[in-house]
Amino acid sequence: MLSEQSTATVRATLPVVGGAIGEITERFYAGLFAARPELLRNLFNRGNQAAGTQRQALAGSIAAFATYLVDRPDERPDAMLARIAHKHASLGVTAEQYALVHEHLFAAIAEVLGEAVTPEVAAAWDEVYWLMANALIAIERRLYDEHGGAGSREWEVVERVEETADVATFRLRPADGGPAPDFRAGQYVSVRVELADGARQIRQYSLSAAPGSPIRQFSVKRVHDAASPDGEVSNHLHARVHVGDRLSLSAPYGDLVLGETGAGTEAGTGTGAGAGADAPLLLASAGIGVTPMVAMLGELVDRGHQGPVLVVHGDRSPAEHALRADHEGYAGKLPGASVHFWYERHTGGAAGPDATHRTGLVDLTDIAVPQGTRAYLCGPLPFMRAVRAQLIGKGVAPAAIHYEVFGPDLWLAQEG
Repeated sequence: MLSEQSTATVRATLPVVGGAIGEITERFYAGLFAARPELLRNLFNRGNQAAGTQRQALAGSIAAFATYLVDRPDERPDAMLARIAHKHASLGVTAEQYALVHEHLFAAIAEVLGEAVTPEVAAAWDEVYWLMANALIAIERRLYDEHGGAGSREWEVVERVEETADVATFRLRPADGGPAPDFRAGQYVSVRVELADGARQIRQYSLSAAPGSPIRQFSVKRVHDAASPDGEVSNHLHARVHVGDRLSLSAPYGDLVLGETGAGTEAGTGTGAGAGADAPLLLASAGIGVTPMVAMLGELVDRGHQGPVLVVHGDRSPAEHALRADHEGYAGKLPGASVHFWYERHTGGAAGPDATHRTGLVDLTDIAVPQGTRAYLCGPLPFMRAVRAQLIGKGVAPAAIHYEVFGPDLWLAQEG
């Protein structure tokens, strides 16, 4: 809880800090990487830095956290904190690094706001920072304890499958011959690779096989803009990684998991609507966002789920719909599942195997959504925003809408 004095100061200065937070985070990263260039080479995503999306996500999270503290003084935004903590843990972020971030962040605040940063203002925002940092440190410590510590493990590629012209699936087993740790459908792993310039970059990929398998499986989409650092790891995997090669993988992380709320929901705590084992579900994806949904469907099949499941997906064409056979196959094994695919264009003149395969963008207008549905979304942010709005319009509780963002979470940064 923020102290009474700091609450008043933060409330009074939030418009000024919020208005400058984009410039503050830009200068923060510039100062941090000037002092510690190895962090940009070996920890932070160079593509996100070049595009500015990481700055937007950081600015959004700081502003959202501060606003939450002053508007809801007796609560804490556990949903947002847990989402960030899972991502940090997958990267191996340490408690000591928060002091380094504090140093460069507050130097940037002082540089941008100048004389407006009085000792009182500095103390109030310092309290905000450490409330957020210490909460993240505590969550990350618990996550590391669950996985036996931070760090990664070597895995060997045992199969590579070309799903589409631009999507490849990699299947791996532990290189040391030991058991594979458990994971939940919807979780992801961080994959670290050494690029041609010696940088050791890290990216997260959702696991696309159902839990319980000794094999790890994730699917990677090629990025065609070769001049952009965005996609440099995905393109490296496509071009250079084959059967017999080894990759460094983190333990599984991520909070978009079936039957749980908290991070990734629109509200902080609680069981959410329809929390029973066979509650109605909606699994909506677009593009490569299909990967966690396929894993979830596999888990539902293993559970023997009997309740309604709406399977929704949007893609450019049937030929570009990665894991389509698994997507339809798992859904076909669920007695209460119905499949609804939208394609921007159809190839070969076929509209698809049944009338539920439509042309255009995902539109739930004519889809009946049962009362008490829990929804899980993954795909580009505009797609998820559109689906969320349609679901709320159909009476789905905001707290029952869960989502996963590939890359920096700009949901909060773009609110309002």
